[in-house]
Amino acid sequence: MFRPFDFAQARVAVIVAVAFVTLSAQTAPLDVAIINVGAGGGQLFNGLGGVAGRMDGTIGIRNGHIVSMGAVDIRNAREVIDAAGMVVAPGFIDVHSHGLETIARPQLRTADAELAQGVTTIVGNPDGGGPVDLAKQRATLEADGGIGVNVALLIGHGSVRSAVMGGANRAPTADELTKMLGLVKQAVADGAFGMSSGIFYTPGRYAKTDELVALARAAGGVYTSHIRDEGNYDVGVVASVDEVIRVAEEAKVAGIVSHMKALGPDSWGLSKTMIEHVDAARKRGVLVWADQYPYEASSTSLLAAVLPGVSVADARARLADAAKKPTLLAEAKENIRRRGGPHSIAIASTKDMSLAGKRLDDVAKAKGTSPEQAAIDIILDGGASIVSFNMSEDDIRAIMRQDWTMASSDGALSLPGESVPHPRNNGAFARRLGVYVRERKVLTMWWAINNMTSLPARVFGFTDRGMIRDGAIADVVVFDAATIIDRATYDQPHQLATGMRAVIVNGRVAWKDGKPTGVRAGVVLR
Repeated sequence: MFRPFDFAQARVAVIVAVAFVTLSAQTAPLDVAIINVGAGGGQLFNGLGGVAGRMDGTIGIRNGHIVSMGAVDIRNAREVIDAAGMVVAPGFIDVHSHGLETIARPQLRTADAELAQGVTTIVGNPDGGGPVDLAKQRATLEADGGIGVNVALLIGHGSVRSAVMGGANRAPTADELTKMLGLVKQAVADGAFGMSSGIFYTPGRYAKTDELVALARAAGGVYTSHIRDEGNYDVGVVASVDEVIRVAEEAKVAGIVSHMKALGPDSWGLSKTMIEHVDAARKRGVLVWADQYPYEASSTSLLAAVLPGVSVADARARLADAAKKPTLLAEAKENIRRRGGPHSIAIASTKDMSLAGKRLDDVAKAKGTSPEQAAIDIILDGGASIVSFNMSEDDIRAIMRQDWTMASSDGALSLPGESVPHPRNNGAFARRLGVYVRERKVLTMWWAINNMTSLPARVFGFTDRGMIRDGAIADVVVFDAATIIDRATYDQPHQLATGMRAVIVNGRVAWKDGKPTGVRAGVVLR
C-alpha cells in the first residue's frame, strides 16, 4: 500500500543519526593530541594566510585527519605532544626533490633527513627524469612497509623522449610525437601530477618549445622545468624563463621555473628582469610560479657544468683529435669562467674519492695541469658531481620575496660517507626558517610557512594538505622558532637539521623530540 513520505519523521531520524555519529566521534580515542597550541608564546600558522591565532588549545587527530581544534578531550589520546612555546604548522612540501632516486633503499625509507626539516611531502621525478612506468614506481615505493613521507609523481620529458627517440638530436616525427603523447597520457592515468623537463640536460635540450607545449598540454596539471639556461651558457636565463611562460600559456598549465636563480657573475642582477617578466605574465592571466632553494651554491654533474650538451664519447673523441682538442679545452675553460672560475667548483663525489671536497683549481695544481684539462680528465674517468658557488645573495633575496616563489631543496637523500654533497639535502627548509626568517629577516614567518605549505598544495592540487583545519589530512609539524636551523654545511653536509619537536605524517608521529620514530606513514599521492 502506498504510504506518503513523512518528512518530519525523516528529519528526526537524520538528527538522531548525526548526533550519534558526532557523539561517537567526540568520545572515540584520539590517535594524537597536540596540546598547548599557542600557549607560552607559541603560534599556530594554519597555512591559510597569516597567524591563525594563539588559540591555547588542542588539535585532535584521528584516522589520519584533524578532527577537532580548541577545547578537546584528550583523556583517551594514544599519544600527546606538548606544543607550548612552539610553532605549529602544516607539514612542509618540497616541490623539487631528487629523493625518489634513493628513498626505496632500506636505510633511507624513513626519510629521516626530510623529517628532521619538517618535510612531509616531496614532488619527485624532476628535471625531466625518473622512470616512464609510474605504476611500477608506485608499487616499488609502496612495497616493504612503505616510505616515511608522502610522494607526488611527475612524468619526465627527458625519460619519455629517450624511450621513444633515444638520444636523437632532432625534432620528433609525427609518429614519434604520438608515441610520446601516449606515454605521457598513461603516466597521468597512473597518477602523475604533471610533467617535468630538464632542457639544460640531454636529451631534453634537443627539444624545441612546440614539443614541450604539446606534451605539457597532454599532461595537464603542472609543467615544472629546469630551464634551458640558468646563466649565459646559451640562450640566457631571461629567455629561458620566458620559455616556461610560453609553455604555460600555450598549454594552459601551471608553469614552474625550477629552482629559479641567476647563475654566474655574468648573470648577477638579472633577477630583476626575470621577476618583471613573471609578474607581467601573471597579470595577463598566465599561471606561472617558481621554486628556489636558499643557498648561494648549486649542484650538478661536472660534465653538465663544464661541457653542457657534450657526451662523454664526444669529449673523448674530440680530445684525441689534435685539431679539435684546443676548441674543446676552450669551451671548458669558458664554461668554468661562467661559473665564477675554478675555485668556485668543488668536487662532491667521484671515482677518486680523495678529491671529494676539493676545489677544481687545487685539483689542477696538484695534477700539474690546467683546470679545464683536470675537469675533462675527471669526466673521462667516470665523471663527478659538483657543488658550484655561483649565485649572489641579492638575487637570492629578490627571488625569495616574491609571492609566487615556493620553497624547494633540489636535494636527494644520502647516507654519511666519503662524498661531500650539497648541504641542501639535509638543510634547505630549516635554513629558510633559521637563516632567512630568524637571522636575516628576509621573510616573515607566516609567509615562509605559506610558501612551504598552502601555496605548493594549491599549485599542485594536493587536496586537504598544506593547511590546518577541521577535516584536513594531518600532516603537521611542531618546531621551535628560536632554535630551528640547518646544521649541514659545505664541509660537513651529512648533519641533520635541528629544532623540530614533532612531525606528523598522515596522522602518525614520524619524528619526535629530535629523532625518528621509525614510522613510515607516507603514501604515493594521486
